[in-house]
Amino acid sequence: MLDCEQQARVKAETSRFIRFASGFMRCHIPEIRVSFDLSGAAAGQYRVRNGQSEIRYNPYIFACYFADNLSQTVPHEVAHYIADFVYGAANTRPHGEEWRQIMTAFGAPAKTTHSYNLSGIPCRREQRHIYRCRCSDHSLSSRRHRSVQRGKARYVCRLCGSELTIKPLSGVRYA
Repeated sequence: MLDCEQQARVKAETSRFIRFASGFMRCHIPEIRVSFDLSGAAAGQYRVRNGQSEIRYNPYIFACYFADNLSQTVPHEVAHYIADFVYGAANTRPHGEEWRQIMTAFGAPAKTTHSYNLSGIPCRREQRHIYRCRCSDHSLSSRRHRSVQRGKARYVCRLCGSELTIKPLSGVRYA
């Protein structure tokens, strides 16, 4: 876990990137709430909930790879915040051109994933569901599976174009 001094350094670095962005974007960008309550395999997350922007950091991953996260995850998440604040979430893609330009201005790599060894770090593993099309099997997340079951979504194979349907387990029938 991160100690108080490390958390203060992460918050200071987050603020530094926001101030830097205010300068090159030529507008005042307000500070953002920072928390250290993220779990799972993600090192950081920018989100807006109930109209409130927040950057969440994973204290376990930060503790293991502190310097790397300070130089990569912090600007990555701040760039999401800046892109949303300046351009609006509806007008940008999460890792689109605006986000990449901000990352370039920060002098940080515009990487979207990390390759850390997460053994020993608490990670929630999502159950996967096997669906089938005409040409192969596909693995859908529980979120997508629930959307299909509720009739809110349908998915098609990119190769054959046929709709994906749940693959029944041996001896189990789906109604």
